[in-house]
Amino acid sequence: MGEELPQTYARFRAAGPVIPVELPGGVQVWAVTTHAAVREVLEGDNTRFAKHYSRWAALKDGRVPNDWPFLPLVYGEHMLMRDGLDHARLRDLLGSEFTLVRIEALRPRVTEIVDSLIKDVIAKGDAVDLVSSFAEQVPMAVTCELFGIPAGDRPRLREWTRTLFSHQATAEQTHLAGHQLITFMSALVEWKRQDPGDDLTSALVREHTADELSDQELVECLFLILVAGHETTLHMLGHAIVGLLANPSQLTLAITQNRWADVVEEALRRTPPVYGSLFRYALADTEVAGVHVPAGDALLLCIGGGGTDPAQHGPDADQFDITRDQKGHLAFGHGAHYCLGAPLARIEGEVALSALFNRLPDMKATIPVDEIAYSPSFLTYGPLRVPVVLNA
Repeated sequence: MGEELPQTYARFRAAGPVIPVELPGGVQVWAVTTHAAVREVLEGDNTRFAKHYSRWAALKDGRVPNDWPFLPLVYGEHMLMRDGLDHARLRDLLGSEFTLVRIEALRPRVTEIVDSLIKDVIAKGDAVDLVSSFAEQVPMAVTCELFGIPAGDRPRLREWTRTLFSHQATAEQTHLAGHQLITFMSALVEWKRQDPGDDLTSALVREHTADELSDQELVECLFLILVAGHETTLHMLGHAIVGLLANPSQLTLAITQNRWADVVEEALRRTPPVYGSLFRYALADTEVAGVHVPAGDALLLCIGGGGTDPAQHGPDADQFDITRDQKGHLAFGHGAHYCLGAPLARIEGEVALSALFNRLPDMKATIPVDEIAYSPSFLTYGPLRVPVVLNA
């Protein structure tokens, strides 16, 4: 009891590359704990493993309770949960609009958003919480900009995403949050059909006929980008801020040598925002890292445990070091389901962190960094509050 998630996943890794675990709610799955084993599973997408819940034997035969709080995440029909040609079709359609050109074109606007948020942080006074006042605000503002969503809708969108990922929420609360978010996205699609703008939602509505991309599929895609993009970038920023506050010499390097891209990669490696990924399902009896996994069993991918795996990242894998020779992390996945939003997340991280610490280089945490509380979830993981004084 009271064990932090990194310690839990390290303990899992020490027990073996693939081990049986019981998730909150009494659901039995396999935990895939090492970098090599996680990568092996990811490389087996569409051949050895599937992502659609219809492949989960325990769900079909009733071993998963109907009120399990995480079922809204499991039941997703969006691109992330599709397999094979169906997944490729949706990915290609979304990728045709969610392009590097569109993402890079957002950089000036991301810079403006970040500068405005830093002004708001300073206006709050000398003592602030960098999670609620900054790390939460950046990705929600950028995502709303991308989708063409009014700023006034940001607070409720954040509350819905927070509920979906919390293992302290009830099944009723998570189901309601998922329903409310889907309803909101459906209304957004209809609004952009009637009054299009220069945004991703309008582009997807305008460019793709119903035969290519149904309204339901479009809504599910927007749901995925919002939920995954906001929650993960929020935690990426939070982890990077804590890493720099806890390691002043690393902060000095980042500022003096403009190494913000290295800060982002090290934060992603050491503390990936998606610490545990739901689920892969074995298509047939198979072995992962030499461990037998029966057909239809679910595998939880412990991305966080792989991020600090000494076999991949060296004996100091749990240390925050932006000078590290990166050997490849899995924070954005690998293979067929590699994250389409990775370039945007990296831009947000580099712009936000460089602006924050160059503007406020003397910030100090007001509590010991090892006393910072983290999100109560085995899926996404990040600091809940980072209280600082701006001019220590």
